[in-house]
Amino acid sequence: MAGRTVRYRNGRNTSRAIRAAAVAACATLVLAACGSTKDNVASKGDGGGDGSGKVGVILPLLTSPFWQSYNDYVPKMAKTEDVDALKTVNSNSDPSQQITDINNQLNQGVKGLVVAPLDSAAISAGLDQAERKGVPVVAVDVAPEKGKVAMVVRANNVAYGEKACEYLGKQIPSGKVVQIMGDLASVNGRDRSEAFRACVKEKFPKLKVLEIPAKWESDTAASKLDTLLNANPDIKGIYMQAGGVYLAPTLQTLKSKGLLKTVGQKGHIAIVSNDGIPQEYDAIRKGQIDATVSQPADLYAKYGMYYIKAAMEGKTFEPGPTDHDSEIVKLPSGILEDQLPAPLVTKENVDDPELWGNTVK
Repeated sequence: MAGRTVRYRNGRNTSRAIRAAAVAACATLVLAACGSTKDNVASKGDGGGDGSGKVGVILPLLTSPFWQSYNDYVPKMAKTEDVDALKTVNSNSDPSQQITDINNQLNQGVKGLVVAPLDSAAISAGLDQAERKGVPVVAVDVAPEKGKVAMVVRANNVAYGEKACEYLGKQIPSGKVVQIMGDLASVNGRDRSEAFRACVKEKFPKLKVLEIPAKWESDTAASKLDTLLNANPDIKGIYMQAGGVYLAPTLQTLKSKGLLKTVGQKGHIAIVSNDGIPQEYDAIRKGQIDATVSQPADLYAKYGMYYIKAAMEGKTFEPGPTDHDSEIVKLPSGILEDQLPAPLVTKENVDDPELWGNTVK
């Protein structure tokens, strides 16, 4: 919202290089599972069904434009993947409510669950309940620290922090930058925070990182940024770990202090975000922020449905490159994660029609 043994930078060139190497390996290892998601299917267990049955989909919250978009994509992708998905359930930013929501769905007799965990550790209680009932689970956006899931569908959050660091580092030779962090109870918040911090220390030692733990809460981000700017009016850069909840309060806070300068203006504070929502793209076009990393809401929904269908059929997967420009890796916990591509968006490519943020209104 934890370091990992495999670091994979999302991006088309890297993915193509990995797939090229995989193809070469396949030439001599004909029996290996290589080259595509289909080929990465390790087996279909004897207990596998036909993939039919109701699927419950549990959201973490609906106050963010990112999750609103994901929510809109779910029924479309469920239809595409031939999944009988129930109406989504919103846990409203409450980890304990999310466990209740999982239990409620299990009591309704669902045959599969797609869950976006709020808390990487707390979600294990719900995963244990599902395992006891023999119901497979696919986790979206957040990898649980423990518990059984068929697959985690997630972009490489380490790369998020690194991309933000590298962009800001190239814009700002020295001075203070602030990262508005997510919830550190979430692996996403930890991955982004640790990666940004480590990258700055290693590559841009003249930058000083100030931090705001904001728990994915817009009000917290606004109040703490206001306090930080009072004490540090010379901040030169900001990294927002979630544009869906931090963009509006950050811009409003800067505007209220006369610090919202457009790109190219003297005193402009360079800003990099994460999410890839339409509002961020508009802010890039206006010069209010410089860049964002596009988190694929459409692909989260698509492959959440794909993997839960496969799990309900008893299929399992192995690590390796996929046919959709991603990489399946094994996390330290032993869980498999399909790390989807998440491109950096700047004024140069903000109008790319293939970006999901340009396909929604």
